[in-house]
Amino acid sequence: MKKSDNPADPFKKALTEATRALAEERELNVTFTADPAGVAGDTMRLPQVSRRMTRDEVLLARGTADALAMKLRHHDPATHAKYAPAGPMARDLYEAMETVRCEALGARDMPGALSNIDAKLGQEAERKGYGQIKAPADAPLAVAAGYILRQIATGRPLPPAAQHVADLWRPFIEEQAGSELGHVGEVLPDQAAFARLSRKLIADLGYGDQLGEDPDEPEEDEADENAEQDEEAGNDQSRDQNQDDEAEASPERTQDQTQDERQAQVSMDDQSDEELVDDAEISESETPPDLPPQVSEASPDYKVYTQEYDEEIRAEDLADPAELERLRAYLDKQLEPLRGAVSRLANKLQRRLQAQQNRSWEFDKEEGVLDAGRLARVVANPTTPLSFKIEKDTEFRDTVVTLLLDNSGSMRGRPISIAAICADVLARTLERTQVKVEILGFTTRAWKGGQSREKWLAAGRPAQPGRLNDLRHIIYKGADAPWRRVRPNLGLMMKEGLLKENIDGEALEWAHRRLSRRSEARKILMVISDGAPVDDSTLSVNPANFLEKHLRDVISMIERKKLVELLAIGIGHDVTRYYERAVTITDAEQLAGAMTEQLAALFESDPRKRARAMNLRRVG
Repeated sequence: MKKSDNPADPFKKALTEATRALAEERELNVTFTADPAGVAGDTMRLPQVSRRMTRDEVLLARGTADALAMKLRHHDPATHAKYAPAGPMARDLYEAMETVRCEALGARDMPGALSNIDAKLGQEAERKGYGQIKAPADAPLAVAAGYILRQIATGRPLPPAAQHVADLWRPFIEEQAGSELGHVGEVLPDQAAFARLSRKLIADLGYGDQLGEDPDEPEEDEADENAEQDEEAGNDQSRDQNQDDEAEASPERTQDQTQDERQAQVSMDDQSDEELVDDAEISESETPPDLPPQVSEASPDYKVYTQEYDEEIRAEDLADPAELERLRAYLDKQLEPLRGAVSRLANKLQRRLQAQQNRSWEFDKEEGVLDAGRLARVVANPTTPLSFKIEKDTEFRDTVVTLLLDNSGSMRGRPISIAAICADVLARTLERTQVKVEILGFTTRAWKGGQSREKWLAAGRPAQPGRLNDLRHIIYKGADAPWRRVRPNLGLMMKEGLLKENIDGEALEWAHRRLSRRSEARKILMVISDGAPVDDSTLSVNPANFLEKHLRDVISMIERKKLVELLAIGIGHDVTRYYERAVTITDAEQLAGAMTEQLAALFESDPRKRARAMNLRRVG
């Protein structure tokens, strides 16, 4: 056998064997790839290690391998699914806590493995910029809770950037859930007991409404239920028997009583009809003239406390040109390794779109594009005039695409960077094929309600005020603006403190209104989000499904009107429960491929091929 000349191969082989032993999976396939790390079936993907074998590459590969192996060894998917919460924030907390449990449990026997995981943790925290944040809200609560739980379960210090996040969130977490944190070490070996403790911690942190039903709640005893039904049936039978006995004893009295009851019922019916008529007359004549304006076309009962502080703003108005250029340079540098893959996908999309254009030409024109196919006759006879051709306009070109990007805090880091660069490259690609592109973003101006909440508090906290935060809708690129002019704008997504809450329903309705006013024959709206709408201020004083219901109403309206073709891509969370045309990706780095494939599928002329490409069911 020829000996490998790659100096990293012995390290990869040793790490593969160690990983199999740690996971107790002798048949586990271990691959080293540039794809996102993870486990699918019997294959584990680890970060690539180059021939140089730099220290950071080795530590990242070892830490990732140990973390995934411990999850395989100590994690039971069935138990995990049984206790999993329903809401997105609660689910993120639950996942982070279970990861900590598996790694802490494995480290009891192998402390060296935890050192590798700590190194990986430190690299990830530094890459996401956790060491530079100023406020707790700038880091995800689930990440901070995982860090604090890790410290308690292992007794080890965190890497500096992770420690910074933990210290920022510690006062809040310990105040809300301090009584439960002390029991973490006791239940580590028992996944079910730990899951129950995790659900208590989630409730203490204020997300109990997202837990769903308690899986340990005992079901009703069917025997008791049947007994109650038998008892009720017996009582009914006794009452019927008593009535029959009374009827036999006094038939005349019973007949008179029945007649009186009928007359009384008729009288009540007449009275009811009269009251209904009166009520109708009153409602028509006394309708208040100053009804509040309807906020949402999709849902008349959707309320907003105030729109005074909402804003629709261009990206260039949120930062000066020098800052936008600096942020754009930072975005380009951060995603340089991904640019080649995204560009290849964009070129593939461009070729597919151009191939689907039904090009047709008019020949023998006096001006236009020189017809090279007829130059031979000019050479043969110089007196022959040159022939030109003109390309006919095609229906394909009369199209506009809007990319609506979730700019919420949960998109911070890798997801928002990749969403920005993909939107940028797609805008360029579609512009080459004469398809106009608009890029929009949505978030809020403040955490925890902003000026809207302050106004509500000053008014005495009226009940169920509706949406209670200040919206910020951002225009990164208008449909008619050339890409080269607005290129720096997408760097704004890297601006510290921009990403906050997400109120998807109003943002979607806003993007739909903008598209509906366009003159193009075909309008496409693509939403890129990482979960359900979440705004703590609004949900704390309204029904738990207030924002989610409005989002569903808006989607239903758009799909019913059929003026705009709507599709969605969910990052890490299933959005197919909201959108009819949707795809969910498990990692942000799959976004480029998902966006290009979905757009290419929309332009597919054959409906059956388009349905297969978009995983849609054929109707009819």
